[in-house]
Amino acid sequence: MSQRFGLKGNVAIMASNCAGMLDLVALPLWIGVLVAAYHYDAQQAGALVTLFLIGAVCASLSIAPRFKKMNHKLVTTVGYLAAGGCFFIASQTSSFLHLAILHLIAGACASSALSMTHGTVARAENPHRLYAMTGFASGLLGLAFMAVTPNIIQLKGGHSLFIIFAGVMVLAALICALAFPRVNFDKPELEKSETLTHKKIPTNVWYGMIGISLMVVTQAMTFSFMERVANERGFSAKEITFILVALSLFNLFATVMAGISEKRISTRLVLFLGPVIQVILANIIMNSSSLMLFGAASIVFVSLIMFTHTFVFGLLAKLDTSGRALAATPAVLMIGAAIGPVLGGTIVKLAGYHGIGIAALCFGSLSVFCFMRVFHQAPLMVKSEPTV
Repeated sequence: MSQRFGLKGNVAIMASNCAGMLDLVALPLWIGVLVAAYHYDAQQAGALVTLFLIGAVCASLSIAPRFKKMNHKLVTTVGYLAAGGCFFIASQTSSFLHLAILHLIAGACASSALSMTHGTVARAENPHRLYAMTGFASGLLGLAFMAVTPNIIQLKGGHSLFIIFAGVMVLAALICALAFPRVNFDKPELEKSETLTHKKIPTNVWYGMIGISLMVVTQAMTFSFMERVANERGFSAKEITFILVALSLFNLFATVMAGISEKRISTRLVLFLGPVIQVILANIIMNSSSLMLFGAASIVFVSLIMFTHTFVFGLLAKLDTSGRALAATPAVLMIGAAIGPVLGGTIVKLAGYHGIGIAALCFGSLSVFCFMRVFHQAPLMVKSEPTV
């Protein structure tokens, strides 16, 4: 049963998505602060971010199958509130062990909330459009974040990044407590969910989820070390900040385009070209010493996965109308995102930045294969549920 959530409900969903997907916005500064301010090497910095994402994966995998039985407003509110508390405590310590534990717990709490959000979006009247709206909101947050945060870090120190993270989480918790929408399930649907929990998600849905997860590995590897590679190439702090702000601005354009292009651009074409273009951009970022080339590729890079993911999200909502697959989307995405930072850090430590470009080619090829398998089993697609 599809639903309309109204203005307040949609705002709460967008705020929740912004907080839950904060890692995708903050990755380069996150890694940069851990290396420059906390003096960890690339592998250690990547490992801390990976721990946050491992916590996210574990929480999402345990919560997604129980989506219909959960109190969605309570989980989102408490989840973000607890994550904010963890980040505030993290701002008060420099111990690697303490930071590791706090990253793990914060990831689990934030992902629990995000799973509720994505499962709720899947029940919307138009999941594709609503997800595009959440992407636009994330782009706005990214723009503000990249414009303001580097200056705050420079003035107040690296620990201020975690205070900002805490503020975003707590604000999302307050908005969700006030306005997160109630998802209604009729009695036959709830009874059906008991049996659906034990049924397999269609194979072509899994291919779509794995395909986007592989793209996230490449995105996380490359984006995590974008700021570091720019520093090593000798680009100035002003030039790097300009690129990060422009990147966030371009993300807004990409999410709006994804929202209005639902019926104008072939989903098959988007899913084929997305990984291919991503590999090309990743190799330019990791290998180019030209500021123009590096800047142009970096500005487009993140928006590409946001555009592609919106189409994947809309497709999966049609393939699996129960909402289980989309409630598990944070876990699937964050498996890829969890692998990316520590894998990227290890590659940089062993082979240098160009090694990330080679790894991107491997993951991109696998992603194209997975996306093409989605359409090989097109007859499994479920018809959209009637709108109420």
